[in-house]
Amino acid sequence: MWAELLLLPRRAGPRLLAPLRRRHRAAAAMRLQSPQFQALFTPGLRSVAEMFEKKSYELRIAGGAVRDLLSGVTPQDIDFATTATPAEMKEMFTAAGVRLINNKGERHGTITARLHDQNFEITTLRIDIVTDGRHAEVEFTTDWHKDAERRDLTVNSMFLGLDGMLYDFFNGYEDLKNKRIRFVGKASERIQEDYLRILRYFRFYGRIAENAGDHEAETLQAIKENAKGLAGISGERIWVELKKVLLGNHVSHLVRLMYELDVAQYVGLPLDGDLEEFDRVTKNIAQLSPKPMTVLTALFKVKEDVTNLDLRLKISKEEKNLGLFLVKHRQELTKASGPEPLRPYQDFIMDSREANTISKICELLKYQGEEHLLQEMQQWTVPVFPVSGHDLRKLGVSSGKDIGAALQQLREEWKKSGYHMDKEELLSCLKRLDN
Repeated sequence: MWAELLLLPRRAGPRLLAPLRRRHRAAAAMRLQSPQFQALFTPGLRSVAEMFEKKSYELRIAGGAVRDLLSGVTPQDIDFATTATPAEMKEMFTAAGVRLINNKGERHGTITARLHDQNFEITTLRIDIVTDGRHAEVEFTTDWHKDAERRDLTVNSMFLGLDGMLYDFFNGYEDLKNKRIRFVGKASERIQEDYLRILRYFRFYGRIAENAGDHEAETLQAIKENAKGLAGISGERIWVELKKVLLGNHVSHLVRLMYELDVAQYVGLPLDGDLEEFDRVTKNIAQLSPKPMTVLTALFKVKEDVTNLDLRLKISKEEKNLGLFLVKHRQELTKASGPEPLRPYQDFIMDSREANTISKICELLKYQGEEHLLQEMQQWTVPVFPVSGHDLRKLGVSSGKDIGAALQQLREEWKKSGYHMDKEELLSCLKRLDN
């Protein structure tokens, strides 16, 4: 569902178009009209826009929010770009009594203002002066084209004026409509500015592209030639992007591509990943809302693959434990034949002393593609064992050792009944066992 765009003649609204004289630098002149766009204009944004207009600073929506709006999607986060410098923004907001927060981004050109219980992250237009494949030294500019030129993908390089005017220097909107993912300019240059862009390419391919395998040869070659650069990227940054790849479309194709293009070895994936198992699992799991680790575990053959991933990517303890759990139990813990297929999983939960066992079992069922059993498990309430030591003392059992043994015996009977026996039935059972 594409947002409605109104084509405008070049003479319409010349004040709103960047004063770019060279033809190749001219942005497309289109105006967005959509409910999603109009919904952005909260009291906070109206106040911000008024301040910038009074100072004659240009302010536009940037990057991913533009991409989402053009796709007819309400953006989760909105980034703004401006011709105002950080110092000019600070002076303007301070004079207006606006609270500024999170000053860590200031040296990169980002000021965050809080108005009407809403944060506005606004970044000065920039040019990369020096890049090392991880970070960049920037210089501020008022040239919208140059800022767009330093962005990674064409679909992320567009700006949207607050009047709905679209500024598209690299045919990003055409690529978006055609579900095509391309780097801005030369792929190799964009990648060498930040090697993490390799994974961002895979991520947005899985999000936007309609078909697997619809890549430009030049892009794939650039990725292969620069894959080693990922070795210098922190594990935490890689894991953020990789998780999004794992939950996107075409995941099996994209992970195979990571192996073919020599990317896998630099992002913590096992050298001999089980691609056949990965294909099988990803076919069954896509509609079940799996966790990224559940999908990725299909590549792992042994538990050491999980620990090696952790060494490279610094995954969370919860993610590591889930991976180890799935590797250990995916073959041995399976559904039962007969009328109670969920029973082995229920027994495992009842015997476990860990608090998050149900969550792990649900991920195991997703991994195994057991959609109906997953639904049953999600509706199942863990039963509470109805007998306590106090109940046994009333029957004359006084020894702590005897109480423990009796409770264990009753738990086994309760388990055999499918957790259906109530207190009276269990205590009657105990009397029969004693006799």
